[in-house]
Amino acid sequence: MSPNMIKSMEILQLNSMALQERLDQELEDNPLLDDDNSGEDNSNDEDHERSGDNELDTEIYHEKEMVVEDNDNNEDDFERLVEMASEWPEDNVMTAGAPSSNSMSDMRERQDDMMANAVGHAQSIQESLVEQLGFFDLPKVVRDFAEYVIYNLDDDGRLQTNLPEMVQVFPAELSLEDAESALRIVQKLDPPGIGARDLKECWLLQVPPKHPMRDVLITLISSHLEDLAHRRLPQIQRKTGYSVETIKDAIEEMKAFNAFPGRTRKSEPVQKVTADMVVEKNEAGKYVVQLLDEYVPTLRISPKYAEMLKNGADDGTREFIKNKLESAKWLIEAIEQRFSTMKKVAQTIVDFQVDFLDNGPEYIQPLKMQQVADVVGVHVTTVSRAVNDKWIQTPRGLFSLKRFFGGGTQTADGEEVALDIVRLKLKDIIANENKDSPLSDDALVKELKKQGYPLARRTVTKYRKMMSIPSSRHRKSF
Repeated sequence: MSPNMIKSMEILQLNSMALQERLDQELEDNPLLDDDNSGEDNSNDEDHERSGDNELDTEIYHEKEMVVEDNDNNEDDFERLVEMASEWPEDNVMTAGAPSSNSMSDMRERQDDMMANAVGHAQSIQESLVEQLGFFDLPKVVRDFAEYVIYNLDDDGRLQTNLPEMVQVFPAELSLEDAESALRIVQKLDPPGIGARDLKECWLLQVPPKHPMRDVLITLISSHLEDLAHRRLPQIQRKTGYSVETIKDAIEEMKAFNAFPGRTRKSEPVQKVTADMVVEKNEAGKYVVQLLDEYVPTLRISPKYAEMLKNGADDGTREFIKNKLESAKWLIEAIEQRFSTMKKVAQTIVDFQVDFLDNGPEYIQPLKMQQVADVVGVHVTTVSRAVNDKWIQTPRGLFSLKRFFGGGTQTADGEEVALDIVRLKLKDIIANENKDSPLSDDALVKELKKQGYPLARRTVTKYRKMMSIPSSRHRKSF
């Protein structure tokens, strides 16, 4: 593919926010492009502007593929560009989803609100621990080593490095006793369990000193973690003499313990999701997709370069304008093609998933990208790019377009159903099983078959693990 074709594919793949960033960069790089913020409402001319009939449009788009005319020498374009100053009014622009002045004003207000309500820098776990350390009256070398320990904790809040090795590389002279004292201070800080060297120590640090079950909890954590992990309660009962009820009560208490205390203050950037399109029912009761292109700047070819050519320009300047003109035309038409392709693809997806929109996720239909490609008349890779990182606002919430794709399986009656429905059915069966005797994967296979969903055991196991549902042994309640 030519560089311009590659650019078109890249433009198609961008979501609304990424497209805005790309266009901002293109406006900065290409002086022939203007972002028209004249304040005039061009919404009445939108259909005309998107028709592709502008006199500078030399590309031809077909339904299945885009064919670009071979025109290495675009002297005719230069002649039209020279005439543009007199024939092309200021408000007649080549647009790429042109917003009205009201939309631009609303967008600026939203951006101002976003900046005003932006969350400040969250305190890191290390900053919080060092701040707490200031409340302790410690010798300088112990305090320095405690800080050294804090900044050597991993993301889970654990100290994975051997303490004697840390003493050896610590720049100041320090005894192992002082190092252990510093570590004990760190382990007293909040959140509980911080500074532990393994899971056992992490949980022991979280047992409250005056807890009524302190002795039971310490015994179970110290000596029976593996039995607890495998739900071997009868074995624990024989070894400790505790009743099963006491052990179960202790397990309930342990559920409040945090195995990863370092993650409690880990601040992850929140990914902002913006809908690229919305689907609503029209008066006839049909779901119709509308693109939300209010964030895309209004693009036009700058008229001032026509004046430069009309008043005479050297060969270097003409060559520069020639290259930038071609790039600007390709960008504008690539955006137009993006809007057209996205709308066709999204509408086809919605037409396939009417039951989902009407009744909920359990009615999603099996759908492959090739099916959409066949309807739209494009290659399947074009569909993949069109749905990549795109979000649609529906009456049932905001969804990624990829959410509507998925394989299917046949029921006992030969009906094709989406695998998502099978997973929901599996989850429902497990939720309603007898926890005193939970169903094994083989039993789940038989239960699904009774309900008309014949699946292999390995498939059931895979779906169970995908939904983070433990095995029957770990689901057993004593």
